[in-house]
Amino acid sequence: MQTQAQMENEIAALKARIQELEALNKWYIEQLKLSRQKLFGKSSERSHYEGVDQLSLFNEAEADRQPLIQEPDPETISVSRKKGKRGESTKHLPVEVIEYKITEEESACPQCGEMLHVMSKEVRKELTIIPATVKVIEHVSCVYSCRNCEKHDIQTPVITATAPKALLPKSMVSAELLAYIMSQKFVNAMPLYRQEQEFKRLGVALSRQNLSNWVIKGATLLAPILETFKRELLTREVLHADETTLEVLCEPGRPTQTNSYMWVYRTSGDSSKPIVLYDYQEGRSGRFAKQYLSGFTGYLHTDGWNGYHQLEEQGVTLCGCWAHARRKFNEAQLGAASNKAGLPEDIGLSYCNQLFAIEKRAETMTAEKRHTVRQSESKPLIEAFFAWVDTCSRTTLPQSLLGKAFTYAQNQKKYLLAFLDDGRIELSNNRAERSIKPFVIGRKNWLFCNTPGGAKSSADIYSLIQTAIENGLKPQAYLEYVFKQIQQHDYECVDKLLPWAAEIPLHCKMPQTKS
Repeated sequence: MQTQAQMENEIAALKARIQELEALNKWYIEQLKLSRQKLFGKSSERSHYEGVDQLSLFNEAEADRQPLIQEPDPETISVSRKKGKRGESTKHLPVEVIEYKITEEESACPQCGEMLHVMSKEVRKELTIIPATVKVIEHVSCVYSCRNCEKHDIQTPVITATAPKALLPKSMVSAELLAYIMSQKFVNAMPLYRQEQEFKRLGVALSRQNLSNWVIKGATLLAPILETFKRELLTREVLHADETTLEVLCEPGRPTQTNSYMWVYRTSGDSSKPIVLYDYQEGRSGRFAKQYLSGFTGYLHTDGWNGYHQLEEQGVTLCGCWAHARRKFNEAQLGAASNKAGLPEDIGLSYCNQLFAIEKRAETMTAEKRHTVRQSESKPLIEAFFAWVDTCSRTTLPQSLLGKAFTYAQNQKKYLLAFLDDGRIELSNNRAERSIKPFVIGRKNWLFCNTPGGAKSSADIYSLIQTAIENGLKPQAYLEYVFKQIQQHDYECVDKLLPWAAEIPLHCKMPQTKS
């Protein structure tokens, strides 16, 4: 028969086991709810944090949990709708006018028989599109000789008219066609095998092997421009970096399904000449970033991955991403076992939202003014946030979603505080994530690169295209202009080919339209 002490010990052990199972059950519920949200729910993390002040910090969590949706009345909708003239967005387009007139027999007045005159015109506008067409351009160079010399002299001079050289030696591809192919793949995410089928429908047989060779060889022509981009990038004081996976099938000495990586490095929002550069590497080691950014000693926004810590050895100051910190609390909120308002998940999210609200108000300020606002408003809020995190983390299961959010914030504290030091530093690394997105969308369509050379070419072309887009240029028109200049003048002045150069023609620039 058990003694009283043995029974108490057994009861205590059972209670501990029950608590352990309850914690495990809560963890499973969190994972299930989060996975269901990721599969079937909206992916946006947007919160309505505009106008939130520090006093309403905890009320906001309740508002996020129980949003009140009211149907606006029609009068409100009509008043708040943006006003704009019809056709404002098409006024820069060429216009073809088709006039409709009555016949000479119909121009007599049906009442008195006199001739009618045009008193006004009714105008109806419609948009049309000119489909792509393929044609062959033959460059014929006339060869001249002298008939008199042929008759009387031993030597006869032969003169050939100058014609533009081929863009790629022994190739039929033109600057226009190569720019079109690159734009279709790297802007519109259309793989080469789909382009092959599209060219068939246009009446020309171009194999994907030919298209691939043209793209790879065409990318080598861009090398001097990209080298200039990189030199310019390394002179900036504030940069962003991110990386994503890439499958390269024929990498020497590596299994087919081994992950390689595409890295992106870009300028920050304070730059008047934005640059976005992609770099293909076989791994995710921090040494690749350290090698690429050799000589850079400024601020670098990252996502918190510890590989970037190697750059601190060369004097780089790493800046954390509050969007990642906020995402952890958002995931914890989505996976919370309870739907009650005012839970720690809500409070953590509210702290982050309040921080972003302050940053939203300071968005148009100068760097100096923004730094002042951060010191007076953001710093006290962050101090309160980390004090709250330290208190709550002691009683939170580390492997729970909330525990992971606390752990991330505590581990990244040094880097999350960096934005307080300089008004040019941004609150998040979203700028780099937006720049990696076009590559990710393309990867979903073409899936992989066949060779390291193809991956390197993709990185170079993405770099030129995304830098052009950031500078307000139309990528296909800009690529065509660059290839034509290289074809006609080689690389006489690379500076004139840069996206921000004054020599860039107007047709390469995006029109200023009102949405």
